[in-house]
Amino acid sequence: MRFSLFITAVCLATSLHAEKVGPWDLDALKNNVPAMKWVRQDQPIHSLTYAGEKYQGKETAVFAFYASPITLGEAKPGTKFPGVVLIHGGGGTAFADWVHLWAKRGYAAIAMDLNGSRPPDPVFDAKTGVPVGHQSDGKLRTRLPNGGPGHGHVEKFDCVLTPDTSDDWPFHAAANVMRAHSLLRNFAEVDAEHTAVTGISWGGYTTCLVASLDDRFKAAVPVYGCGFLHEGESVQKPSIDKLDPEHRALWVKEYDPGSLLPRCHVPILFVDGTNDVHYVLDSYMKSYNVVPGEKHIRIQVKMSHGHPPGWAPKEIGLFIDSKCRGGDPLPNPGAPVVPADKVTVACESKVPLKKAELNYTTDTGLRSKREWKTVPATIKDHTITAPKPPADANTWFITVSDERDAMVSTVVEFAK
Repeated sequence: MRFSLFITAVCLATSLHAEKVGPWDLDALKNNVPAMKWVRQDQPIHSLTYAGEKYQGKETAVFAFYASPITLGEAKPGTKFPGVVLIHGGGGTAFADWVHLWAKRGYAAIAMDLNGSRPPDPVFDAKTGVPVGHQSDGKLRTRLPNGGPGHGHVEKFDCVLTPDTSDDWPFHAAANVMRAHSLLRNFAEVDAEHTAVTGISWGGYTTCLVASLDDRFKAAVPVYGCGFLHEGESVQKPSIDKLDPEHRALWVKEYDPGSLLPRCHVPILFVDGTNDVHYVLDSYMKSYNVVPGEKHIRIQVKMSHGHPPGWAPKEIGLFIDSKCRGGDPLPNPGAPVVPADKVTVACESKVPLKKAELNYTTDTGLRSKREWKTVPATIKDHTITAPKPPADANTWFITVSDERDAMVSTVVEFAK
């Protein structure tokens, strides 16, 4: 049976209010630790499976990699670390090199496979101890005998054509991320009150869902992924439009992040590129705008799309550090003001500011094909001053970097 958003079911047996949003039972997901078993613990990166949501009436297992400074041999047992949940994108899996990166940063990290499969055991470079990136080859992955739904378009979109949510990939993805979060918080070496989530592409999409459902997180960073996929130039739009009007509306209501982000109060940093074909700038800004809680944004001119480019920006770690480890926050620019022939932006920053730029495009046509121009701006007393964009500029924003070379953006302005 499907559920509409924001329905709250009353549990008469216990006189408690069971919070249910769409198909997700938030009380169950947040308060129950899933059963798990270790698959391998003799490497710096451990592997495990944990209980997922039922799929077509059957119990499922989810594969995950886990690492921390302790598993890497860089900290003593008994030490506690903040935690981070890592969500792969389309065509991805649990990435050993991703959890290794975060463990080296001082986090306990878990990355799960949301395709009902598992990658091969990691192989480590003999000199550096870093896992080699062979997991990008999908041919090396194996299907779990009790895995959940795959992450193809049928499972992501046509799933709403059946009356049962248990075959819906978006439901499984968000629920199994929340299950991984509950499991991570239960590990003795994890500081359960300081956890974060970040995901790339479809993992960014799922991060938007999870940040809107799971208020236990202290920070969320969706990379590329956003909502309003049924609008504009989104490459997902044709798959949504193929649905009949009733089921199209149902998918948007239950599974488009634009319908859930209005309930997001987890501090969130959106990361995207100007020319991203998968998550277009217009939809990205709509997603940012509907968030009522603390929000920040980093738009990079022509940012590449992929897993390594998606976890590379240093701002992701710095933002999560600021919420989970007491690190200095990213710069926080205000809204641009355009008096006469210039643009001014007031910017709060604990770390001294280093550089600011105006970025704009006068091109029309597909967002992914437009050329951008960048011109320098000046910084004085936490005020950024830039030239006014040309009269024919249809889209523009200002970026500002601090002395750590950590870059953030103002909101993106569109021609009226």
